[in-house]
Amino acid sequence: MLKNLHWLSHSAFRFDGSKTIYFDPWKLAKGSKMADIILISHEHFDHFSKNDIILISSRDTVILTTEAVAKELKAHAVSCNEIRGMSPGDVCEISGIKIEAVASYNVNKHFHPKDSKKLGFIVSVDGVSIYHAGDTDNIPEMKGYRCDVALLPVSGTYVMTSDEAVQAALAIKPKLAIPMHYGEVAGSVKDAKTFQDLLKDKVEVEILKKEN
Repeated sequence: MLKNLHWLSHSAFRFDGSKTIYFDPWKLAKGSKMADIILISHEHFDHFSKNDIILISSRDTVILTTEAVAKELKAHAVSCNEIRGMSPGDVCEISGIKIEAVASYNVNKHFHPKDSKKLGFIVSVDGVSIYHAGDTDNIPEMKGYRCDVALLPVSGTYVMTSDEAVQAALAIKPKLAIPMHYGEVAGSVKDAKTFQDLLKDKVEVEILKKEN
């Protein structure tokens, strides 16, 4: 599973399987693989980068994101097959891949309010389910999320701290948890290692090496 999942920096990941799926592409290298599906959690610059989206988009690419980001992409006439706005709770299927938009918000800070309907995604592809949490705190909805792999922010400041992310992982109970959202805008590898240490013998944690 891990050989197909690549951490590209911050909250950006690429899954290479039957389809190439990007999560929150940002600071991509020139010559990056073209995308079949692009998932964008919300409008903040470190998650929504038009230049990176254009770099990996073709006439076959489908982009799924918030209603606000979808509106902006359509206004800029980004070349792709489809741009679809989603809200938490929406579910769609693309080429046999199930994509569920889920809640992603802050509970003790103001950067990502619940009513702004920012997104996380649970993607079921090639027999594995991947949860990309977006910019979120440890929210009650997570107790109902089921996945094999959970990509969780750990940096604090704008998202949950590593300690709070541990509680989120314990609520979700994935087979594998991967820390993200550190080393760029906020947080450091120390946060990722704290997350891993605190979950020892409870939830398997892999700290991916940045590939971009």
